Amino acid sequence: MKEMVALSVREVHRIHVLEQVTKGTLSLKTGSEHLKISYRQAKRLIARYRSEGPSGLAHRKRGQPAQNAFSSSIRERVMQLHQKKYSQFNDTHFVQMLEEKEDLYINRETVRCWLRQAGIKPKRRRRPPRHRSRRPRRPQIGLMMQWDGSPHPWFGPQHPSCCLLHAVDDANGTALGLRFRPTEDAIGYLQLLDMVLRRHGVPVSVYQDRHSALQRNDKHWSHEEELAGCRFPTHVGRVLQELGVEPITAYSAQAKGRIERQGGTFQDRLIAEMALEGITEIDQANDWVESHFLDRFNKRFAKAPEKPGCVFRKISANERYLKVSFAYQATVANDNTIRLGGLTIDIPPGPNQRSYAKRRVLARQHLDG
Repeated sequence: MKEMVALSVREVHRIHVLEQVTKGTLSLKTGSEHLKISYRQAKRLIARYRSEGPSGLAHRKRGQPAQNAFSSSIRERVMQLHQKKYSQFNDTHFVQMLEEKEDLYINRETVRCWLRQAGIKPKRRRRPPRHRSRRPRRPQIGLMMQWDGSPHPWFGPQHPSCCLLHAVDDANGTALGLRFRPTEDAIGYLQLLDMVLRRHGVPVSVYQDRHSALQRNDKHWSHEEELAGCRFPTHVGRVLQELGVEPITAYSAQAKGRIERQGGTFQDRLIAEMALEGITEIDQANDWVESHFLDRFNKRFAKAPEKPGCVFRKISANERYLKVSFAYQATVANDNTIRLGGLTIDIPPGPNQRSYAKRRVLARQHLDG
C-alpha cells in the first residue's frame, strides 16, 4: 500500500517550480526568486526533490508533537478537573478557574480543543446576533444605573427557584450590587438600592422595566389621588423621588440589553461558583457575593468609561437609613396613636406641640424592621 503524504498549497507550488527547473525550462536562480527563498535554500530543495520526489518537500516536523506542547499528564489532569469539579463551568470560565484555583496557565483555545476532542459539548449554543440599534453608553460613571430581577434556580435544580436582583452602571458595566430574594419584590429593590448607595452613592438616573414593585401598572385612582391630580408612586418610586433619582422606563427586554446580558453572565458563572463553594441558602449567598464575588467580577468585566470622573452623589448613613424605607400615610387618633396593619404606635408630645390628634403623618418602616 502506498504511503499518502499531505502537502500544503505552498509545497505544491514548490513542486511546479522545481519540476520546471528539473526539465531545464527555468533556471534555479529564477526559480528561487519565484519561490522567494535564497539560492542556497533552492539548491537544498532541488536536491531533496531529485532524491525523494514530491514527498521530500513535506515539512520534516509534520506529524511530530510540538516542543511547547503540554504533556499528557497535564491534559489528563485538566480533563479530570472538568469532569469532577468544574463540570458546570463554560470554557472561558473554566480556564480562568484553572488559573485562579489550580495554578494552571493554559490557553483557552487549547482547553477548548481538548474538551471538544473528548466529546464534551459547549455549555451554551452560540446564536448569530440579530440586527438591533445600539444605544450608546452614558459617558460617565453614575449617570445611569440599570437594575433588574432574574428569577432562576440559582442554587441548582434540586433547590427552589429564587430571584437575583442586580444593578449595573451603564457607563462601564460595573456590577453595582447583587441581592438574592425569594421573589422580585419591593423590599428586595430597596435592599439593593441601599447596597448601591452604601458602596457607590446616589446615581443620576435609573433604567428599569415595568415591574409592579417599581411603578404603578393599575388604572385605579383613589379619592386622594384625584384631589391631588397625580397618582402616588410605589414605595420604590417614592424613595427614588426623595433621593432625586430620575426613573426611566424600558418597554422591552432588548431596550435594557446590558442588564439582561449581565443576568445571563451571572446565570453562567455565579451558579457554578456557588456550587463550587457549597452555597445553597439566600443569606449565605448574599454575604458571599459581596465579600468574595463582586470585586473579582468587576475586575474582570468592567470597561473604561468614555469620560473620566464619577458623578455618584455621596449620601450619609443617617440619610440613607431615613430615606430608603417604606412609608405609610396615617391619621393620628385622639389618643395620639396611629394604627397600621394591626400595629398601634404611640406618638409622644413634641417640644412645641403636645398633641398631634387629627394630623396626617408619614410612618416609616426601615429595612431593619
